[in-house]
Amino acid sequence: MSMSIDWLSRLLGMMTVRGQLELRCSYGAPWEVIYADSDAGEMPYHIVLGGSAVLETPGGGKPQHLRAGDIVMLTHGSAHTLRDGSGARPKPARQRAALNLIISENKGAGERLDMLCGRIILAPPHDRFVRAYLPARLVVRTSTAKGSGQDAALEQLNGLVALMRTESVAGNLGGYAMMNALSAALFALALRASAESDEAPAGLLTLAGHSRLSPALAAIFNDPARDWTLPDLASLCSMSRATLIRHFQNKVGRSPIDLLTSVRMALAANELKRPGVSTEVVAETVGYQSVAAFRRAFSQHFDMTPAHWRRSNVETQQARVEN
Repeated sequence: MSMSIDWLSRLLGMMTVRGQLELRCSYGAPWEVIYADSDAGEMPYHIVLGGSAVLETPGGGKPQHLRAGDIVMLTHGSAHTLRDGSGARPKPARQRAALNLIISENKGAGERLDMLCGRIILAPPHDRFVRAYLPARLVVRTSTAKGSGQDAALEQLNGLVALMRTESVAGNLGGYAMMNALSAALFALALRASAESDEAPAGLLTLAGHSRLSPALAAIFNDPARDWTLPDLASLCSMSRATLIRHFQNKVGRSPIDLLTSVRMALAANELKRPGVSTEVVAETVGYQSVAAFRRAFSQHFDMTPAHWRRSNVETQQARVEN
């Protein structure tokens, strides 16, 4: 008997996701931390354990106020600044090595901030999918959890953060590996909580929260190799083709067929990493009967041919082994 798998599990399953908890910040106001653009595939995250912060991202809209219990992920790896918001000249911070992570602290005497900072790391080319379908700034406010079985994902996040807080100070055996594994779980739970929120952010997560559109989303992720047409997907959602397209454009900024192609290309990139698998087999696996059509779609999506992608991946793996 085949098992039914939800769309988010399918999405996470087609990506290689790693996490790394790197820093625990203990600052007294005034303070400021400036982050440059991250390397490709890296998404900084911050967890406010205590105190408050102001998040600013150049070109990312108004500053956002963060409070204890808030988790923010810069899913596009954007440059950003965190500060106390007083406007005063920040006290310089110093770093010291602790077991399994770095402690950053200053001598500010004002309101104190306690914050965990790390990175989510996605293997290429799946960082492209994240940038295309997730908002650049994802904020989850776990303090809004009501308890009593409500907001289950937020309650789970609170439990996960509590465990990360404990591991960051306990110095337990295996703590470094544990904190990194919890960081990867943080990414999955943050996406779940955002998708289930009444105020889901723009992109794929708000699409997932629309009950009428969920059948199309499930179909695309569960059976991407099927020859789906717009009428097929619209029929699953009991709406016209024009209405389906309008909903996708409003919520994602892309069409259902764009999403289908993106999923197919992500899966194809995974298949091309496997030694001995021909391009013809990969094309058929992801829903293309014509190898020429597959090569054309792949080249348009990644700006390189399948053969070029395969070679570049082999070279990358060899470089990692040598280093």
